[in-house]
Amino acid sequence: MVSKMKIRNTKIYKAFANPVWGNNPISIQMLGICSALAVTVQLKTAIVMSLSMTFVVAFSSMTVSLMRKIIPRNIRILTELAIIATLVILADEFLRAYFYDISKQLSIFVGLIITNCIVMGRAEAFALSNPPHLAFVDGLGNGAGYGGVLVTVAFIRELLGSGKIFGFRVIPESVYAAGYEDMGFMLLAPAAFIIIGLLVWLQKVLAGE
Repeated sequence: MVSKMKIRNTKIYKAFANPVWGNNPISIQMLGICSALAVTVQLKTAIVMSLSMTFVVAFSSMTVSLMRKIIPRNIRILTELAIIATLVILADEFLRAYFYDISKQLSIFVGLIITNCIVMGRAEAFALSNPPHLAFVDGLGNGAGYGGVLVTVAFIRELLGSGKIFGFRVIPESVYAAGYEDMGFMLLAPAAFIIIGLLVWLQKVLAGE
């Protein structure tokens, strides 16, 4: 019990755990909502987008932290954008090379990570004032918090909207024969808004707010 308390009080634990639950970038800060609407129709695209985002935010925060003492204040935004853009291009090219079909499905949304407020926000709010290892862990935590919401929304939308998970049908034909029909509304963007709203409500209830 004591060891668990010690772990929870460490800076590394707080840097990772806080954005996952207490200060989640989507459900608490309301950032990155656009991608939550666009890439959560299927679970596989949500997972790939989450991993891409985690890669970019973790390594961009670490790089900014490593350079924080030598970046001139008047060009820090441009420097951060250059770092983020480089990592986004690397992620996009990797997907094009090894996961081309998913890359086509994600279309421009991987590229739009460059403009995602979460990435720039962590660079400005955390990486510029913390050491590289904490900045990296903070990036991982924000990526995990962002990805957790995306994956949850995508799971619900794909299951209820098409009766599938990862493209494989999971609802038996006998259920359809009994009169069940897929909820086409779940494949539309407003469904993602509703699900995110319910997740925000659930988090508030569990947190006792």
